[in-house]
Amino acid sequence: MTAMQLGLIGLGKMGGNMRERIRRAGHTVIGYDRNPDRADVSSLAELVDKLEGPRVVWVMVPAGAPTQSVIDELAGLLEPGDTVVDGGNSRWTDDEKHAEELAARGIGFVDAGVSGGVWGLENGYALMVGGDAEHIAKVQPIFDALKPEGEAGFVHAGKVGAGHFSKMVHNGIEYAMMQAYAEGWELLESVGSVTDVREVFRSWQAGTVIRSWLLDLAVNALDEDEHLERLRGYADDSGEGRWTVEAAIDNAVPLPAITASLFARFASRQDDSPQMKMVAALRNQFGGHAVESAE
Repeated sequence: MTAMQLGLIGLGKMGGNMRERIRRAGHTVIGYDRNPDRADVSSLAELVDKLEGPRVVWVMVPAGAPTQSVIDELAGLLEPGDTVVDGGNSRWTDDEKHAEELAARGIGFVDAGVSGGVWGLENGYALMVGGDAEHIAKVQPIFDALKPEGEAGFVHAGKVGAGHFSKMVHNGIEYAMMQAYAEGWELLESVGSVTDVREVFRSWQAGTVIRSWLLDLAVNALDEDEHLERLRGYADDSGEGRWTVEAAIDNAVPLPAITASLFARFASRQDDSPQMKMVAALRNQFGGHAVESAE
């Protein structure tokens, strides 16, 4: 393995753990974050200055204006032959714009959908990437460090935007799976004949066709709070469910389950939904997303 240098911008829940996993694989990571307690350098300019060319800089900040701002600044600091990776949850249509903006300066661009949440440090991150093969090859040692062990967990999904589009669809499926577990849980809780719903969920972890990591996390959540009484039935959405439904409309692809799961989250904001207690608990388990107390 050839050790390489990486500039990493954004050291929050995901970025901070990614820095640690990449370092454990023997690579050098220079990290920047607006919070100086997390950062290795005090500015993007200093980060770029400390990297040897050709540089690879990975952006791990919130989608939209924050990502645009960082890419605009990097465009003025980097040199031809450098590569930028956007590993945040950007919309795929933004990727095309960013690739064009950077290509005009001879800088490569790769979009990376990253799944793994707060568990990625130990388990590895599933990576879906889009872009030109030559740009992806420059980042491959970092992808190899981040991905889980074994054959699965990394894909060059296609052209620029394909990585984030794939991750968007992944999140749409996640919405629908979480909704199905939540609906089943509420129905079990509502009947008098089932006296131990948590153990029913636990029994499904082996031998059933619905066993999954999300099911394991549901059992974790029920072990912490058996009837989810400490949670308010409110679940936010990160935007990717909406984008998935919009893409379905644009491409005339029917997505009734995913669309219904998104609308169920909207409904959760109008009253205290028992199902959304489970969805909120699952989001907290895999992504560390904030939950609202029942108080």
